[in-house]
Amino acid sequence: MSSIVQVSKIVGVSRATVARAFASPEQVKPETREKIYQAAKTLGFRPNYAARQLRTQSSKMLGVMLPTLNNPIFSGQLEAMEKMARENGYSLLVATTEYDPQAELEILENMLRQRVDGLILTVANAQQSDCLNKIKEEAIPTVLTHNPIQNTDFISINIDNYAAMYDATQRLIEYGHCHIAMLTGPFFQSDRSALRYQGYADAMTAAGLIAMPVVEMHSHTQVHIDTLLPLLKQNVTALLCSNDLLALSSIGNLQRLGYLVPEQISVVGFDGISLGKTLYPALSSVAQPRELLGWLSVKTLLQMISGQPVTSQTLCTQFNLEESMSNAPQHTSIDKDLS
Repeated sequence: MSSIVQVSKIVGVSRATVARAFASPEQVKPETREKIYQAAKTLGFRPNYAARQLRTQSSKMLGVMLPTLNNPIFSGQLEAMEKMARENGYSLLVATTEYDPQAELEILENMLRQRVDGLILTVANAQQSDCLNKIKEEAIPTVLTHNPIQNTDFISINIDNYAAMYDATQRLIEYGHCHIAMLTGPFFQSDRSALRYQGYADAMTAAGLIAMPVVEMHSHTQVHIDTLLPLLKQNVTALLCSNDLLALSSIGNLQRLGYLVPEQISVVGFDGISLGKTLYPALSSVAQPRELLGWLSVKTLLQMISGQPVTSQTLCTQFNLEESMSNAPQHTSIDKDLS
């Protein structure tokens, strides 16, 4: 069996340098590090991470908890996180919760048993979270993503959900829309939903318009036709959706009912996933910087682990105007048989 001594002899460096290349790669010159990795690959040498964990009290693993990977906003974020972690000699232990607070607790306990060096989490509700309360007792470096920072003691990398939806609503109003409805997934499963709805409601009120009650779906990814029919009877001319998958599902159902998007009804999403631009009509959406968010969350956590000072950060969003949004129709009712 090959050993660290053999690798060091081939490369012409000390055993300590070889060990450092695997344990703390950022401390070894890139050209030397690559020579070590190539020699290890040639010899079939693999470092004993279990032994290193006992020796250094570091697993070189980061625990990542996300609500789901069905939504590309989270899978895109995870891809950036994995790359950043790997470049710094870390691996990820990943789990999904489906927005279930009990699952959050169970997953957290498992990650703590695995002795992860730090945690990156998106919880259902950061203001009412048994999971976060437990973490306070453990004193483990933790970064929240997507969760708002208000009333928490945690570092968070997020966006301003309220301002982003306020802006999206204003844009629809500027296009002449007065009857705008907002669709969300299960409303109380996400602290982001409440902020986005408040942004919509305040923008409507500021324009002298009436904000409709939130329209709650049973799923975060699908809209049922039966849910759309009452809105159409109220002459709604625009739908604001709390994520892009709901928006794309809305467009599909509207088209099945014979409606034209955006000529009769405009649809706006939230996330800016690439799928939205490949379909017709291309989806107008509030785009989140998911790659930057993923990269920055890992960078921030590694800084915390090394004892550096860090702060929460609120990243900018961008409104992507595409084909699914246009001026409000001039007529006051939509001529369709909704019986």
